[in-house]
Amino acid sequence: MKIGILTGGGDVPGLNPAIRGCVMRAIDFGWEVVGINEGWKGLIEGLTEPLGISQVEDLMDKGGTILGTSRINPYKVEKGVERCLENVGRLKLEAVIAMGGEDTLGVANKLYKEHKMKVVGVPKTMDNDLSSTDYTFGFDTSVTLAMNALGVLKDTGKSHRRIMVLEVMGRYAGWVALFTAIGGGADWVLLPEEEIDIDLMCEHLKRVYERKKVATVVVSEGIEIPRKKIGEEELDQFGHMLLKERGVGEEIAKIIQDRLGIDTRASVIGHMQRGGAPTLFDRMLAVRAGVKAIELVKEGKFGQMVSLRGTEMVEISLEEAVGKLKTVPREWIDFAHTLFK
Repeated sequence: MKIGILTGGGDVPGLNPAIRGCVMRAIDFGWEVVGINEGWKGLIEGLTEPLGISQVEDLMDKGGTILGTSRINPYKVEKGVERCLENVGRLKLEAVIAMGGEDTLGVANKLYKEHKMKVVGVPKTMDNDLSSTDYTFGFDTSVTLAMNALGVLKDTGKSHRRIMVLEVMGRYAGWVALFTAIGGGADWVLLPEEEIDIDLMCEHLKRVYERKKVATVVVSEGIEIPRKKIGEEELDQFGHMLLKERGVGEEIAKIIQDRLGIDTRASVIGHMQRGGAPTLFDRMLAVRAGVKAIELVKEGKFGQMVSLRGTEMVEISLEEAVGKLKTVPREWIDFAHTLFK
């Protein structure tokens, strides 16, 4: 068999180990593997490169994706779907493994349902917002990096007697902010899933600051600040607003400083969360996912996505996986507030 692998959407640590897992398992079956460059764009344009043992054997500690990625949606490109299907035939691909988040796997699901494309999904997203899997690779590394950044901010905040605000990624789901705040011992967290209470936050931060002369707040980039007028937002091809200009961390810092009269500074970790060597957890999860994806191809289980349930790698339908975004539930929010004293 000849298998194609693509990586779409935002890059995350773990994609390269997942590619490695696919290739190593495919070698066991005597299959040929090619990389499809730059996500769905590569399948639209027929951009490929060979993937053998020499290309993947040293990928376990490498961040990003050697195949490149993009946010191109073939359903938003003129004749994009037709060109994808044509190139599957022209390249003689007997299956496609799509590694991505909600958007990339949403396209995979539509191609499977509407055109019977033989596709298997591998879930990756630093947001950890895909349903039907306990964790996605990329999440643990991004939280670890953000947690370390929070520790650095806490040190300088303590030295200068400041309140420090750390803005992290998370458009609709606040898992990164939540775990960063809990793991890093923050004093408050603001999530897209919870309506912001400015008065409650400031009252709490005042008490914390009076006790230890420093306080830290973690802010998810997708929060809606009361009284904030956003206006027209630029959208990507999947209909998501581009958040790079919103600066919610800076605005929260200004609100805190104006309310409390305490010097407050904001930092944005931004795309540093996406790079670097994956953590052990992400390496293990990703390489297992890659191996499992090839096994699903071997078993003819197309239209499925690899899923982590407990400690087991299983399969679930792509339709189930992308049907609903996994957001932070109330019990997790309550748990975080238990730790804010």
